[in-house]
Amino acid sequence: MPLRPARCYTRFSGPPYTRKEYIPGVPPPKITKYEMGYIHGDYDYRVELVMLEAGQIRHNALEAARIMANKYLSTTLGDQGYFLKVRVVPHHVLRENKMMAFAGADRLQDGMRQAFGKPIGTAARVYPKTVVMEVRVKKEHIEHAKEALRRAASKLPLPSRIVIKPLKPGLKPIQ
Repeated sequence: MPLRPARCYTRFSGPPYTRKEYIPGVPPPKITKYEMGYIHGDYDYRVELVMLEAGQIRHNALEAARIMANKYLSTTLGDQGYFLKVRVVPHHVLRENKMMAFAGADRLQDGMRQAFGKPIGTAARVYPKTVVMEVRVKKEHIEHAKEALRRAASKLPLPSRIVIKPLKPGLKPIQ
């Protein structure tokens, strides 16, 4: 069965469902690398992608955003010119009560009776002011970091903004 659109899973109500030891068959998250680039660099600024609303970001959307940002940064700055970190981890297990939609389906399924659902993936729960991704760069590469996070934000289902913070004392904040 194909993947449902993000609008089916973006909003949430109730507590997160995270105890994987009690849930058989949870698929592993698609995102596996959380840190990319050169971690030991001497960077001046941290550019952050900050969420404006509460919601859930599925693991495949996080992976798509990570790939998009990392690809842009590695081609423009090289592998030694930045450090990219994904700061949220998809722990919440998403479930789906799959319904059949063909002739005779009413004899094969129970509808909403015992509609607990099977695990289909994981998601990260975010709230306002949650930092999803950060990029550390030198001062001359701030525009490239902003463009990379802008491209990554287009893959996420929630509205966000980009915030720039200095890493060293004495540097002026940039808006």
